[in-house]
Amino acid sequence: MTRIYFILCLAVTVGAVILSAVVFPNLPPKVPIHWNIHGQVDGYGTSGFATTLMPCIIIALMLLFAVLPWLSPKQFEINDFRETYWFLTFVILSLMAYIHGVTLWAALGHKIDVLRAILAGLLMMFGLMGNVLGKVRRNFWVGIRTPWTLANDRVWNDTHRLAARLFVGVGLLGVPLLLLPVPVELLFIIVITTILAAAIIPAGYSAVHYKKLQAQGQL
Repeated sequence: MTRIYFILCLAVTVGAVILSAVVFPNLPPKVPIHWNIHGQVDGYGTSGFATTLMPCIIIALMLLFAVLPWLSPKQFEINDFRETYWFLTFVILSLMAYIHGVTLWAALGHKIDVLRAILAGLLMMFGLMGNVLGKVRRNFWVGIRTPWTLANDRVWNDTHRLAARLFVGVGLLGVPLLLLPVPVELLFIIVITTILAAAIIPAGYSAVHYKKLQAQGQL
């Protein structure tokens, strides 16, 4: 499966470049590239900028994720969860490509609630990441990397099991919420708040859990 996920990552990267090449001739010289919290366009750029920025970011991320395993120090290698590592890479790159597709669709003049669509993609990413987060082992590149998780395998594993449940919960509860006739401003605040909570709570838990185990002499 590791090779399949790596190939899928390459496919997403190449797909983003091909999409830009296909869409570019049909874009006007000036296109929307940024939306505010109200879902209104508040930034424009050239068609060249709109079609090259995200593919360049995706290519850079692909190269970075390919190099990070080689840079891992001893005892913090990703060999024990390499398949999960490339699955997470695929999910992240897919989100970037999805956002690229949404913005180009809007740039072509099609009517779309860009902010709501991007929030949906973000929530799906967190849900998918949470589904495998418990398989991630101690490393310096992915996961909840605090001084306490990096110091102890048990704290790392317990923290990531908690984070996995929170991430999946955010995805399962957040995506249906976006279907409700709620103002997009309120949705943005709710989604970002819950995502931040899902990231911060495990970090705090790791410190408390480490100190508790230390006091009990279990470290």
